[in-house]
Amino acid sequence: MGKKTEIPPGTLYMLILKTLAGGAMHGYGIAQRIHLLSNNVLEVEEGSLYPALQRMLIKGWLKAEWRPSENNRRARYYTLTKSGRKQLGMELSEFAKVVTAIHRVIETA
Repeated sequence: MGKKTEIPPGTLYMLILKTLAGGAMHGYGIAQRIHLLSNNVLEVEEGSLYPALQRMLIKGWLKAEWRPSENNRRARYYTLTKSGRKQLGMELSEFAKVVTAIHRVIETA
């Protein structure tokens, strides 16, 4: 059994915001989507996901409502707010800057 790949520190908000940019989703769906889109590399643990979602609600980046899921169970669906879309842009910009800087170091070291 291989070692699990950790989500890089500081990127969880960005991954959640980007996932929700496609429309409303419940927590389990967010985790599954990130896992699927990362070709099964990234796993968002419940212990990280739900506290992050709660913090994002408090920051005003998300709003949530309870409604039935695909299998008719009660689930909390999250959607981006206008503030959340703005934050996503800032997160993506900052991430691109960091990746570029890391790439420069790797190429010249």
